[in-house]
Amino acid sequence: MEAKDLMEKAVRFHGHICPGLAIGVLVAKYVLEHGYDYSPNEELVAIVENDNCSVDALQAILGTTFGKGNLVHKDYGKNNYFFYDRRTEKGIRLAIKSGKFNNKKLSRDEKIQLLLKSKPEDVFKIYEIEYNPPGLAQVELSVPCEICGELTMNSRLMTYNGAEMCIPCYKITRG
Repeated sequence: MEAKDLMEKAVRFHGHICPGLAIGVLVAKYVLEHGYDYSPNEELVAIVENDNCSVDALQAILGTTFGKGNLVHKDYGKNNYFFYDRRTEKGIRLAIKSGKFNNKKLSRDEKIQLLLKSKPEDVFKIYEIEYNPPGLAQVELSVPCEICGELTMNSRLMTYNGAEMCIPCYKITRG
């Protein structure tokens, strides 16, 4: 699939065109061209180290989403992307290179066009990695917090002074 077509799909999901979305499109393009497929369930898992626009492209193009549990966010502020395919038991990592794509002299549109015309190998350091995906998403019982009454995943409840409470109530109670 052409980067232009993938970008159109990502823009429909994300809402606008930007360099971050172009980065995500390039990541997704590489993933699809190297034996990984769209994930209707949890077959493909993405672990991302940022929460920028690029991640929306992955959700739109690859089907890796927070809701299905096959998109994991680690808040490191890096344009690094890990993928695990549960069908083939393969893993890859893409890490953005510094260089011409960080050029402050390029306009926003010039960066987008440069990215979309580039080969992923020119933009990212790409590594095969050991197959070690996170576990499947867990469906858990939700129970009311004893303080605010809001339903909370059982595994996220905190106990304080004998009361089971959600994390925000726990933080307020503990002061």
